[in-house]
Amino acid sequence: MHWNSARLRLLLTLVIADLLLFAGVSATAAEARAPARHGARIIAEEQAGERLVDLTVASPALGGTAKVRLLTPDGWERRGSGETWPVLYLLHGGFEPETYKTWTRESDVEELPQLRDVLVVMPEGGQVGFYSNWWNHGTGGPPAWESFHLDEVRPLLERHYGAGSRRAVAGLSMGGFGAVSYAARRPGLFRAAASYSGPIHLLHPRMREVWPQMEEAYGGDLDALWGDRDAQRAIWQAHDPHHLAQHLRHTPVYLSTGDGTPGPLDPPGSVYDPAEAVIHDLTRSLDTRLRRLGAPVTGHFHSGTHHPAYGERELHHSLPVLLHAVGA
Repeated sequence: MHWNSARLRLLLTLVIADLLLFAGVSATAAEARAPARHGARIIAEEQAGERLVDLTVASPALGGTAKVRLLTPDGWERRGSGETWPVLYLLHGGFEPETYKTWTRESDVEELPQLRDVLVVMPEGGQVGFYSNWWNHGTGGPPAWESFHLDEVRPLLERHYGAGSRRAVAGLSMGGFGAVSYAARRPGLFRAAASYSGPIHLLHPRMREVWPQMEEAYGGDLDALWGDRDAQRAIWQAHDPHHLAQHLRHTPVYLSTGDGTPGPLDPPGSVYDPAEAVIHDLTRSLDTRLRRLGAPVTGHFHSGTHHPAYGERELHHSLPVLLHAVGA
């Protein structure tokens, strides 16, 4: 077979183009899994649904791996370099079987048209992890959930997965605490926050009534979390949204809770829920403090227990506040 010079040049051009394309794809995949400055890295990525992507993160802050679920916006899979979307972080509660899958399993978050132009991030938060870097009796170290979410996951998503700098955060139960506490502990990082039945006044006297239930769920002494509430009071205050309320004076905050009495979304036969009644008082307390500070707070206090159906409803109610703040 004889090749003229023109055909040979064409063949070489096509081969080189294929090699460059392959190299580009390989580089992109490698970059997405490259460790960030803090050492965390994505080690696996799985398509979990039409718009769902599950990431596995190797985390120095946790001393192991943890999952993050993304609900992606329209056009996300075709995103160009530097293209970003507003971000809504949705945090789960602290009792089994609540995980990074909770919001997609127990709510209609995937169906909401308001979220078609938002990247929704649902990270693992641990059972009774409380969205905190654990004190561990003064030694620190894993689990450091705050560092995992805000210093490891957030930069990875902003570098490689289209997460922008316009952020809001919301959560149910323990996740409600995490949402408002994160917004107060990192002023300016989130443009709005929402708590649905979250224990958001840690040093309220009634918090002692529900703490034993949390210890039971954890399976041991929770002093490793923030220490003794009296001896390590400064640590408790550093995580308490009520104590940090002045940091929320310019942040729109949505607060909701039931009063413990069975409401319209509770199953037939439901009974009074004393834990939700305690959370009601804690939430009222923060709502009052924020109003006295002139903060842009929205409170919705209703009948109902700690049933997750109220979290779904309150997500709907709070979305105008959250999405307006991020310009979505």
